[in-house]
Amino acid sequence: MHRGKGMKFVGDSRIRDYEKPKLNRDYSEFPGRTEDFWPDFLLKEWITGAVFLTAFMCLTVAHPAPLERMADPSDTGYTPLPDWYFLFLYQILKYTYASGPFNTFGAIVLPGLAFGALLFAPWLDTGKARVWYKRPIASGLMILSVAIIFYTTWESFTYHDWEKQDQQGKIVFSNLDKDSEVYTGLIKSNCTSCHGGELTGGSGPNLIKSELPAEAVKGFVENGSGDMPGFKDSLSAEEIDQISKFIADLNETDADGNKLDAASTKDSGN
Repeated sequence: MHRGKGMKFVGDSRIRDYEKPKLNRDYSEFPGRTEDFWPDFLLKEWITGAVFLTAFMCLTVAHPAPLERMADPSDTGYTPLPDWYFLFLYQILKYTYASGPFNTFGAIVLPGLAFGALLFAPWLDTGKARVWYKRPIASGLMILSVAIIFYTTWESFTYHDWEKQDQQGKIVFSNLDKDSEVYTGLIKSNCTSCHGGELTGGSGPNLIKSELPAEAVKGFVENGSGDMPGFKDSLSAEEIDQISKFIADLNETDADGNKLDAASTKDSGN
């Protein structure tokens, strides 16, 4: 190996110095260095990022995010669904020991332990090998994490009620008057928790399309039906009459407020 004048260090190697600068020099034959960061390496990264961003923008234009009805915090019957990359956490919260009284464990402690293990993986496995099978701790943690995320995402996607999801977020026009004293004073506090803020259904049925006369609605309000409780002991006869008439007068409309005929209403429900 040459020593002394005319040599310089590149990484861990000594190479012969060039008398003249060489633009865009390729250092791949020398260990410890590959290419100049600017502009060779950085320019390729920018080009790759620009191509990806352009493709992503085209995808969002071709398949825009679905528009649902306006969010209503009083609608406790609406079941929100997170984006696909959080479905694994959503599914974990459905398990017995991660839901109900164990919500804190499922929502904070369990994910925190999992991500913490990945965060400390470099300290848990300090081996110098560059092949995965010689780094059992780091590789094992990564394989286990990917397997759990993949399975829980698949399980959440497979067993979710997508038909109900589409219906609960569907934009429905009706003659519902949310400024009415009956709605603000009676309907909102007694009905929306099950039938939704738009009364289009939640855990309870759709009241906009019920097509029941006031007397039939009154019977349901007074005596209940199935999981629905009766209100004859908590509401006065006048309040029950007001609710019954309010519900019986509801119907679907188009975007301009015109009542839909029976055929149009049937088509919108399919």
